[in-house]
Amino acid sequence: MAPETLADPETDPTATYAVDPALARRLTSLVVCAPRPQTVLTHTPMTGAPLAALPMSTVEDVDVAFAGARAAQRSWERTELAHRSRVLLRFHDLVLSGQVELLDLIQLESGKARAHAFEEVADTAIVARHYARRAYGYLRPRRRQGLFPLLSQAVEVRHPKGVVGIVSPWNYPLSMAITDAIPALLAGNAVVLRPDTQTALTALKAVALLREAGLPEGVLQVVLGDGPTIGQAVVDRGDYVCFTGSTATGRSVAESAARRLVGVSLELGGKNTMYVAADADLDRAVEGAVRACFSSAGQLCVSVERLAVHEDVAEAFLQRFVPAVQQLRLGPELAYGTEMGTLVSAAQLERVVAHVEDARSRGARVLTGGIARPDLGPYFYEPTVLTDVTPEMACRHEETFGPVVSVYVVDSDAEAVALANDSEYGLNASVWTRDVARGRRIAAAIKAGTVNINEGYAAAWGSVAAPMGGMKDSGLSRRHGEEGIRKYTEVQNITAQHVLGFGPPFGMSDEAWATTLTLALSVMKRLGRR
Repeated sequence: MAPETLADPETDPTATYAVDPALARRLTSLVVCAPRPQTVLTHTPMTGAPLAALPMSTVEDVDVAFAGARAAQRSWERTELAHRSRVLLRFHDLVLSGQVELLDLIQLESGKARAHAFEEVADTAIVARHYARRAYGYLRPRRRQGLFPLLSQAVEVRHPKGVVGIVSPWNYPLSMAITDAIPALLAGNAVVLRPDTQTALTALKAVALLREAGLPEGVLQVVLGDGPTIGQAVVDRGDYVCFTGSTATGRSVAESAARRLVGVSLELGGKNTMYVAADADLDRAVEGAVRACFSSAGQLCVSVERLAVHEDVAEAFLQRFVPAVQQLRLGPELAYGTEMGTLVSAAQLERVVAHVEDARSRGARVLTGGIARPDLGPYFYEPTVLTDVTPEMACRHEETFGPVVSVYVVDSDAEAVALANDSEYGLNASVWTRDVARGRRIAAAIKAGTVNINEGYAAAWGSVAAPMGGMKDSGLSRRHGEEGIRKYTEVQNITAQHVLGFGPPFGMSDEAWATTLTLALSVMKRLGRR
């Protein structure tokens, strides 16, 4: 259900809200907006019930948010890194201890099952702990080799960019809003965040927990509004921009940032392939495939939408996989037990239906699923497995972003790699084999930013000390690891020269000095000097 504009939320005639209006008012008080803003009413995709009346920011409010963030950033940058780390460690504890309310908000706003909502809680805690513990090692000044041994002493120093603009999506409302902000904040930046309106309460709850953990007021500002206006205003003002969303919008964000010569991090679309090799443990592969294809109802950038199965095990795999998909429990419950939730909106449902019906009309077979479930909620759609998918079908190359996977039988590792690489995207992939060394060789041939062996997506995603991001049309830069925090810094080279300068010493002629330097360079090469 699309957001609905309200003239006055206090006179909203709707009888029952899915979220306590008092909680919504406390959270929305954190939004930078005018005293009497325009409001938008959001609804939960689980049942269609109203969620909250959200205040909308204006472009002028974005200016106010950036001005406040710049003022707060100056003192935040001067705060000791150890103190900033303690704030994030307290936030880690608050996320875990307050997870019930977070889980409810994630489910109510995005529609996903509770187990998939917990992935976001765990991810946020892991990222907070990792950067709080490792930030000093990532950011400390580093001695670098100077021009002349001992005489030239170079030190690499890192400074925060300033104010980072983050535009986050609806599909992972906690992870995508906050885990990109955590390293930016630890590096000494302030942040202006524009979460998607549909899932704003989750992001605001996380901001409230950061405030409770000790983050100074003003260091993390939140604005709300549509992407073309408010999202673009954030992009146009950030000293660095972090965007997660569609490839089409990502191109526009990159162009806007390039015109201002500011850096940008983009995680965009994916058409991810999982390969089940002939020697795979099929029971493990089936369980992994179900999670990889249908977590968050397939509304996950790293979700698997293509299954490449070796012909030697294809029949045995499908005999296990299709019944496992059919047995998934769907529902809108705010509790553990259901295994797949709902699509987030009518637009997402329409896209999924269009892809499945296009494939069906062109000769694809539906092995299971392929129908909407309005009896469960307005946007539920059964997990769907297709086969006989051909290149002219939309679901062959386009990202569906829903609970639909296509099965392709391949005769070799090389054919599986070719299928995985036959895409404009390069975000994630998965390889299942009992021979991990072989799996690594296959993975290295796949043009994707992350490749999981004997797991669908969680192993690489959860290994936050290692980088994560996309190749080709799936994005630029990386989150996680040292790159995930250093991207938010400006690097500076400070080099001190001792004893001798660079002019000819002791009255030496330029020619004699050049001869001396030539000899010195040759000696350094023979000594293995790098």
